[in-house]
This record gives sequence, C-alpha cells and structure tokens, in this order.
Amino acid sequence: AALLWGTVLLACSCGPGPPRVGAAPLLAATYVLDDANGLGREFDGIGAVSGGGATSRLLVNYQEPYRSQILDYLFKPNFGASLHILKVEIGGDAQSTDGTEPSHMHYENDENYFRGYEWWLMKEAKKRNPKIKLIGLPWAFPGWIGKGENWPYDYPDITAYYIVSWILGAKQYHDLDIDYVGIWNERAFSSKYIKLLRYTLDKHGLEQVRIIASDRLWEPISFVMMIDSELHGVVDVIGAHYPGTKTVPNALLTGKKLWSSEDYSTFNDDVGAGCWARILNQNYVNGNMTSTIAWNLVASYYEELPFGRCGLMTAQEPWSGHYKVESPIWITAHTTQFTQPGWSYLQVDGHLEGGGSFVALTDGLGNLTIIIETMSHNHSKCIRPPLPNFSVVPQRATFYLGGSFYMVETLQVWRSRLDFKFGNSSLFQQLHPVNVWKGRFSLDLDVDEVYTLTTLKTGWKCAWPEPPPSQPFPSNYKDDFNIGNPPFSEAPNFADQTGVFEYFINASDPGDHVFTLRQVVVQRPITWVSDADQTISVIGNFKWVNMTVTCDIYIEKPRDGGVFIAGRVDNGGIYVRNTKGVFFWVFADGTYRVTGDLAGKKILMKGLAGVLDNAWHTLTLNIQGNSASGLLNGYPLWENVTVSDPGNGWAALGTRSFEFAQFDNFHVE
Repeated sequence: AALLWGTVLLACSCGPGPPRVGAAPLLAATYVLDDANGLGREFDGIGAVSGGGATSRLLVNYQEPYRSQILDYLFKPNFGASLHILKVEIGGDAQSTDGTEPSHMHYENDENYFRGYEWWLMKEAKKRNPKIKLIGLPWAFPGWIGKGENWPYDYPDITAYYIVSWILGAKQYHDLDIDYVGIWNERAFSSKYIKLLRYTLDKHGLEQVRIIASDRLWEPISFVMMIDSELHGVVDVIGAHYPGTKTVPNALLTGKKLWSSEDYSTFNDDVGAGCWARILNQNYVNGNMTSTIAWNLVASYYEELPFGRCGLMTAQEPWSGHYKVESPIWITAHTTQFTQPGWSYLQVDGHLEGGGSFVALTDGLGNLTIIIETMSHNHSKCIRPPLPNFSVVPQRATFYLGGSFYMVETLQVWRSRLDFKFGNSSLFQQLHPVNVWKGRFSLDLDVDEVYTLTTLKTGWKCAWPEPPPSQPFPSNYKDDFNIGNPPFSEAPNFADQTGVFEYFINASDPGDHVFTLRQVVVQRPITWVSDADQTISVIGNFKWVNMTVTCDIYIEKPRDGGVFIAGRVDNGGIYVRNTKGVFFWVFADGTYRVTGDLAGKKILMKGLAGVLDNAWHTLTLNIQGNSASGLLNGYPLWENVTVSDPGNGWAALGTRSFEFAQFDNFHVE
C-alpha cells in the first residue's frame, strides 16, 4: 500500500482510469531509471521551422496585442510551446512549399538584410528566450548564383559567400547569432561545397557556427562521411527528414549528433498532436535523435495552399485577429518546459510493455524529467512515412529511481489526455504530485495519454484572453501601397507564389504612383520545386466566386513584357505551375489575352489593347457567374467570355516572365 500511495493519489485526481473491479488485471511492468553507469546522449532541444516556405507570411500582418500573444505561445519560456530552437529559411526568391521568400541578394551586386520577415521573427524569438538556438537553411537560391544553371554547386565559392553573407548580416544588422547552418533542403549535397562552407565560415570568424547535413535522408551523407575524414571533420550534425523514428547503422557509426531536422508536417488536430507526442519520444527511443524540429512553426498562410494547418498552431486571419492555440502546442510543452538543451538522456530502453514509450532526462544537477506517451496507432499517424501497425493497451508502469535519483521524494505531474470518442481532450493539466517511496512509484496509464513527471516546479499553462472570432477575408479590400517607411518589404496579405513583390518608391514619378508594388525577380531562381514561368501573388478568400478586381499596372520590359490581374485562382505553392483561374493579360506589344490558366495555354479571348510599356494603365476584371468581362482605363475591352472552371478562388496579380513590373491602387470587391 505504501509503495502505491503515489498511484492512489493519482488515481483519485485523474478521473476514471482503466476499469478495476471485475476487469482483467492491468498489464504491469517495472522500469529502472539510474545514472550510476553514466548517461545517454546530450539533448539538443525541440524546435520548429518558419519557412520552406512562406509559412509565417500572414503572421506579420496581425495587429497588436494578438501578434505578440501568438509569439508568446510559441517562444516564451514556461508559457506555451517554449521552443528551444527556431529554424528559418534563408530566402531564395523561389517557391518553397506555400510561397516564395525573398533573398537578401536578388542580384549579384545587391545586399539587403531587411527583406521578408524571418529577421523579425528571430528577433522576436530571442526577445522572449535569449537562449533559443537559431538555424538557417536554404531551399532555393537566386538565379545569379548558378550563372544560368539550376544548380548551386558549380561555383561553390559563390554559394558559400552568399550563405555566409546572410549569417554576417544577421549579426551586423540584427545582432543575431546564428548557431547552425544547413546545406540545401532535401536536395543533393556536395562534399566540396560543405568543406568550402566550413572554410568560409572560419575565414570570417564564424567558427562557432555548426554545420548540419544534409537535411534529406540518413544516406548517402552518413556513408560519405565514413569514407571522407575531412567531410566527417566539418559536419557537426546529421539531420534527416521524416525518419519515421528510425536511423541507420552508418549514421550511428559516425559518432555525430543525429537530429530529425524536419518532422511532423501533419494537420494540427488531435491526431496531429498524437503524431507529435509519439515522435518527440520515439525519435530518441528508436533512433537516438537528440533534437526534433517540426515543420512548421505556425500555420500563417492561406489554408487552401498545400499542407494547410500543418503548424503547431494556427494564425491565418490577420484581418480578424483570430488565432487558435492547437493541441500540438501543449504536447510540445510536456518536453520543452521541463528540459533544456545541454541536459542528457538517461540510458533506458524506453519502450513500454503495453505499447508507447518513455524518455528520462537530467540536468546532471539532480533534476529529473520523465515524459511518457501511450499514443495508439490510428491516433498518431503523421503525414509521412507510413506507420507500421502496433497496439497500445492500458497498463500499470512502476518506475524505480536509482543512482542520484534515489533520494527524490516527490515529482510534479502534468498530463494530456486526447479524447477521440467525445472530442473532449484535456491538455497539459497539472495533477497532484506523486510521492516517491524508497525510489519507487507507480502510474496507471490509459491509451492516448502524455505524462510528464518532473522535479521541476516551473511548468505553467498560460493563456491570453480569447482572440477575436474568426472572420472571412474582407469582401471589399483596397491597397494603394502608399507607405513611406514600411515595417516589412511585402504588402499585407499578398502571398507570392512565384517571384517576389515588394514595396517600391518610384522616385521619377510625377506624383500619382510614387509608392507602388513591384515584382523584382528578373532571372529564374535555382528552384526547389517547379516554379511557374510567370510570377504571381495571390490574395483574398479562396471561396470567392463573383468578384471585380481593379489594379493600375506598369509594364517595365519593352517588346515582350506583360502583366495580368486574375480571379478565381485555384492553386499555389508547390502546385503553382498548374494554376487555373480567369487571367486578364496585357502585353508591351499592344495585345491582350484572357486565359483560363497561369501558363497561358487555355486562351479564351485575345485582341488588340494598345497598351504601352513604361506607362500606367488601369485593368478591371469582372467575373459574375459563368461570364467575365474586362475594362482598360475604364472602357470595355472585352466582354461575355464564358468561364466555368474553376468555380472559385483567390484574386491575383503577376507578370508574363521574370521581369520588372509595377502595380498600384489594387482593389478587389
């Protein structure tokens, strides 16, 4: 009775556990936690990715106090997710999943360390947690780096200089110390380039920046490191993506730190929380991985783009201020609030007899944190890889604390219980402490639960007041881009899908169009996916059917330049090449076209418009039901064009090719 006193306390405080009376006895097993024979691997922290791409796009447009509240839930220690690591995309001007992120060097002679929003996000994270680790990783590169080839390794010195300049700029302009840098997300690596990157880092006094490779699979990087001692010497961490909690022999043989440097990527409901809970433990238990990094940090992009709501929380409505702290935030807290990078895992097998897993970590100063998960198969499927079948049953786990933990008398208890039957989950709740008697305590575990037992008393489930209710994108929206000193380089709510659209000051304009939006990528980037051959930025409500889009346009490229406005745009992200909609184009050669697709293959109408380059014109596109019409400078140019598919979508603007062009006085109704 004395031995189980902690269990009795817990059973009383936990509500109904597994049935007792008349039921089959619970599966019972004992697990030993002991540091007498040394510790396991060093823990490197739990993190998340912003970018890869444009996943935080809408976050920056939130008004205060809501924007700061979201950031608190993500980064503030002992508040919410309390993340240890923030990984960001080093923008490359190309599509990298849900949009493009701007490069700090669009052109060879161009450097600007204030584009995009990752600088801002890293500073906000550091403001809340000065100890947070920062990682930079490119998905794509500006075209000039490859000198016309879609490959970043032909001129490795140029690529290394480009990446190192980003790290130096982070310090010089934002006082940010980048801790780790990657090679090329989920694409080929070059041993020669990695060695040159290390040399270039050292040459610029960046010896403390560590290299992660290759952000793809365990192989071939592990094998190549085994046969190339110089490469082995410069790679600090082997980072694999979506490893399914498993590693490979060669990776272990390198003796390097092993990370799941991108994982999760799952819809953020309770099944997503179950996926996250399972891999946070089992990446170490099964695969010796000492860090797990979620893609993505916060779902702040239009939900109809690829992988909608695959973030730890959701903040996709800056126009309303609405956001949602999803269950993965509180699953994260079970680990992050009670551990720190630099702690060590205990040497344990980590598998529970009745299914599920546990890990134990210590700071080496007497503190102990145990995290237990009992996620069932169907309630913990991640988006990838496929999950082999397994079963989890209610069970009684008895833990014996040995070594320096034998004297521990009480442990704080935090529990999440995912309820898939009634949808009444309880997340990150503090229960009564458990008493440890002569190094022993027992716990009754049900299916789909997470427990943290810890000597630390610092845990906290914080909550800001409820944000405003959800609202659709405004049905009447205008932007004249008249902002002299914009806080960000991109206009609110525009989500670039190929190309980069930036605020521009048109110094030579007599007055009507001094402040505009300009497409600035003029050479096809070294792409990560198949970017479109045209540039495009989308905005609005994907459910829109009938709409009028008006915009002033300015073609800068003589002869074969061209621009468009569009409605009912049905696609973006990695699928941007296949985008359909109603596109109204005008060209520098004086012609116009109406097409049913971004590629311009499905021509619905064409003719003469008389538009000139380097002059302002106003385009209006009106779509009602199955009919569309277009105006040029307020006069009808074409009408009664039949449009049937797609039936709804965003508004958009863009250019015929990678070319300079300007837009002003955008209005959609």
